[in-house]
Amino acid sequence: MTVPRPSTMDRDLFIVRFGGVFEHSPWIAEAAWEAGLSHGQDTAEGLHAALCAVFRAADHDRQLGVLCAHPDLAGRLAVAGELTASSSAEQASAGLDRCTPAEFARFQELNAAYVERFGFPFIMAVKGRSRAEILAAFERRVGNPRDTEFATALAEVETIALLRLKDLLP
Repeated sequence: MTVPRPSTMDRDLFIVRFGGVFEHSPWIAEAAWEAGLSHGQDTAEGLHAALCAVFRAADHDRQLGVLCAHPDLAGRLAVAGELTASSSAEQASAGLDRCTPAEFARFQELNAAYVERFGFPFIMAVKGRSRAEILAAFERRVGNPRDTEFATALAEVETIALLRLKDLLP
């Protein structure tokens, strides 16, 4: 069975298929569909551009809401098995489900410090990254100014969305 292209999907199917590309933020897919899709948005890159246009046009509070919808890396939701399927697969691909006790403790420490400093969780596109790379980035970024880190987190969310779209659109 052939999967219909995004530009030919009805609203409900489009939201079901792409509503989770931005973590727990189906409003982005809804707005992109409502704006109208062309055949140019039938690729991962094309649809990504349409979804990111909605995300970038959102006000600060809505963008912050998207950031806050992301789980901590190697955090309590992962331990409890309560991540979305996409987040679980992404974290597992980076080996975050196999942290040593020392690594797990360090992630918990950094997660707490990061959220306290910035008001949103540390976000990084972890697919294809090692635990050591992720921890190094975490340690480096926790010292960033808030505006820099907010912009970095937004860019990472967009990267995660593109990776997810590449998995969804063959």
